[in-house]
Amino acid sequence: MTGEPYYRDTVAEVDLDAIAHNVGEFRRRLPKKIRLMAAVKANAYGHGAIPVSRAALQAGATDLGVAFLDEALELRRGGVTAPILVLGDVPPNAVEVALEGDIALTVYRFDTAKAISEAAVRMGRKARVHVKVDTGMGRLGLWGETAVPFVEEVASFPGLEVEGLYTHFATADAADKTYTENQHRLLMNVVKELRKRGREIPLVHCSNSAAAIDCPDYAHSMIRLGISMYGYYPSDEVNREAVRLRSALTLKTRVVYLKRPPAGCGISYGKTFIADGSRWVATLPIGYADGFSRSLSNRGEALIRGTRVPIAGRICMDQTMLDVTEAMPVKVGDEVVLYGCQGNESIHVDEVADRLGTISYEVTCMIDRRVPRVYKRSGRTVGWVNALAATSEPAPGAGLDDG
Repeated sequence: MTGEPYYRDTVAEVDLDAIAHNVGEFRRRLPKKIRLMAAVKANAYGHGAIPVSRAALQAGATDLGVAFLDEALELRRGGVTAPILVLGDVPPNAVEVALEGDIALTVYRFDTAKAISEAAVRMGRKARVHVKVDTGMGRLGLWGETAVPFVEEVASFPGLEVEGLYTHFATADAADKTYTENQHRLLMNVVKELRKRGREIPLVHCSNSAAAIDCPDYAHSMIRLGISMYGYYPSDEVNREAVRLRSALTLKTRVVYLKRPPAGCGISYGKTFIADGSRWVATLPIGYADGFSRSLSNRGEALIRGTRVPIAGRICMDQTMLDVTEAMPVKVGDEVVLYGCQGNESIHVDEVADRLGTISYEVTCMIDRRVPRVYKRSGRTVGWVNALAATSEPAPGAGLDDG
């Protein structure tokens, strides 16, 4: 490793040991024959798709799930060879690219299934598809009663293998599982009817993180592990004793300027924070363009020298100010943690999400690619990704090799 991999004081550190631990927590609850899909869409929920995929596969994941074909192709270009399923829509004109990459596709429309079949025949390949059934999410998929004839017809298309059948739960993270139970029943009705007709689907899957925690009997052929792989519980209502999760992400930066503004001086746009002459203000090189939400202006907190300090004024596009008076003596270069632990203090992503009126998923996904990702194992840096410079470097033997 030569030269500097990135030139920012702001980084998102990802603990690959935490990713592995979280996968292991679910893997130990599953029979060996049941597969585990790691959901790495949205750049692995902001953590970095390729390094996280490799860490998850090494820890016991068998499959990868993405939202769009481009995400699957990024993994293939990165040397990841594990089975990948595109959970979202794929345009018919992109089917050949998917088949070249040996990427499984979701189908719920005849035109897409036909395009996949025609491409498979032209290319002399077998295309793997998973049929999406809408049991109550109201998003993508066939309504239950139409799924059986759809599967029957699509299974007859040349070049197609109906490898999977799945649905997505809408309220599995709620304490009341009535709606989830009904969704599961509707999916199993489709499975049973297909069996009556002599058709066995190899992979039946419906469990997201919440269902994998609270409804272990719904695992069937495979679970799809999303938010909990990154160390977050889907809600406060799931059984947190069932699995012990470790947060993988730390968002940190450094103080680049320190001053004590005179009384009456406004801090940042709009003059929403007024200095009284006694307060010390530190400037950080991170802003809302990095995914650090402007809605945290005058509301959020950060950690410096193990002390919680408030955000002072409005968060700018590229910079944020803190009132660090209570943490003095502070100096330029001091580390600041925005999400994560420092000393005996911590700011959990769930806490940030609560302040923003949102969920942990959005908080981590918001972190922009211009923030370098730095990967850790056993406390040491084993690699990084700097999307702006289009550079990445795994340390030799660091466990970032192909999964």
